[in-house]
Amino acid sequence: MSRSLLKSTAVISAMTLISRVLGFVRDIVFARLFGASAATDAFFVVFKIPNFLRRLFAEGAFQQAFVPVLAEYREKRTPEEMQDYIAHVAGTLGAVLLLVTTIGVAAAPLLLWLFAPGFAGNPEQMALAEDMLRIVFPYLFFISLTAFASSLLNSFGRFAIPALTPVWLNIVLIGAAFLGAHYSDQPLVVLAWGVFVAGAVQLGFQLPWLWRMGLLPRPRLSRHHEGVNKTMKLMLPAIFGSSVTQLNLLIDTILASFLIAGSVSWLYYSDRLVEFPLGMFGVALATVILPKLSREHASNSGSDFNQTLDWGLRLTVLLALPATAGLALLAGPLIATLFQYGEFTDHDTAMARLSLVAYSLGLPGFLLIKVLAPGFYARQDTATPVKIGIRAVLASLAFKAVIVVPMVIMLIPGAHAALAAATAFAAWLNAWWLYRHLRRDAIYLPSRQWRKLALQAGGATLGMGAFIVLLAPGLADWTAMPGGRRALWLAGLVFGAVGLYLALLAALGLRPRDLKREEATWS
Repeated sequence: MSRSLLKSTAVISAMTLISRVLGFVRDIVFARLFGASAATDAFFVVFKIPNFLRRLFAEGAFQQAFVPVLAEYREKRTPEEMQDYIAHVAGTLGAVLLLVTTIGVAAAPLLLWLFAPGFAGNPEQMALAEDMLRIVFPYLFFISLTAFASSLLNSFGRFAIPALTPVWLNIVLIGAAFLGAHYSDQPLVVLAWGVFVAGAVQLGFQLPWLWRMGLLPRPRLSRHHEGVNKTMKLMLPAIFGSSVTQLNLLIDTILASFLIAGSVSWLYYSDRLVEFPLGMFGVALATVILPKLSREHASNSGSDFNQTLDWGLRLTVLLALPATAGLALLAGPLIATLFQYGEFTDHDTAMARLSLVAYSLGLPGFLLIKVLAPGFYARQDTATPVKIGIRAVLASLAFKAVIVVPMVIMLIPGAHAALAAATAFAAWLNAWWLYRHLRRDAIYLPSRQWRKLALQAGGATLGMGAFIVLLAPGLADWTAMPGGRRALWLAGLVFGAVGLYLALLAALGLRPRDLKREEATWS
């Protein structure tokens, strides 16, 4: 079984790698053509609003409630009942999304006052943001239905297509960026239209695969469908929990909108680099283990549930430690190599580096949440992660009140990096409280392999970090290099560090069989 989980995780990671690489190409194009300015700040805020709601409803609360209930229908109901459930969920979700999209387009100015009140001091920036938001907001409708389709495909073991789907977003936006930059006097408005088109393309890409599997639903509406009502009841606390987490990110955007021009863009570019390992590893693992844990809970297989969760956590630690060290130590070279061209300056690189270092320190927390939270959702417990998330966000808000707000008021440089540090701090707290709750209620018992694994991963990470420190030039030397030389030097460091990490793991006694799920022995 561990081989199947590893294979599925590898498939998702490989498809995600393609998407993330194209995403970096997209961001390189954005940085080269548009730089970091008030206009790009406006676009990134506008693009964040439908993505905020997508994560809140579709990829957050909806998936957490839908996948476990779908697993229950697969285990305990007839195929006809399962198809009826899928059809009613599709109808209900589509109707809600259509209503929310209509309201969002009409309320664009109000949403911008909520998400970026600092733009009010620049009427031209606010007007541009309003125009783009009305174009971009329907993306929420398309991408949320895409997330529904992805949940169906993932639940039936078809992981590659959902993981590959975001490629189309990047392809369309790259094309729109070039069209806007060369053929329009409002290039970012053209980019906004690209977001709209990309949403429709992503949904259209998945529909034929659902049809081939016999899962393409005929949407139905009913106020009294048992499965839909159960899903809605599970969604309510999950929506609240997701809203609390997203509120933390919203506050970051609000505060950043009051900072010097470019702050939103610096946070965006550094966040994009952290999202690379998070998407490659964390999202891949969460996508694979949630349906598995849901089926194991539905079949009352507590031992299998425990083993699957432990396997996911062990793999997370092996991946999180080197990824964190690599991002933190190579933050400047990564930003300079990927983005410092055209309108993106030395100053932009230095500022984005600060927030990337801060974000990267929270990467293990972000990754652990992706694996720990499904331990609750699979058991149809969406309330506990909500309570834990609220506590973590409150702690983050306290950090911002004490550290960040005074920096904003006194215009101290680096306030955007303090925002990133507060977000990283909240991730660690959230992960720790999730873990402690699972242990306290005996839902999860760690295997005896953990002490040895921690020493192996920690020792290999220290060796890899020393390699990077010794061979990486200073930031000033790095930014002085031509682009091609930067890329070759960075590639050499990254591949050398990865190879050294794997070699050190082997030298410290780690073998592939140690990652097999069924070989864990329990303490």
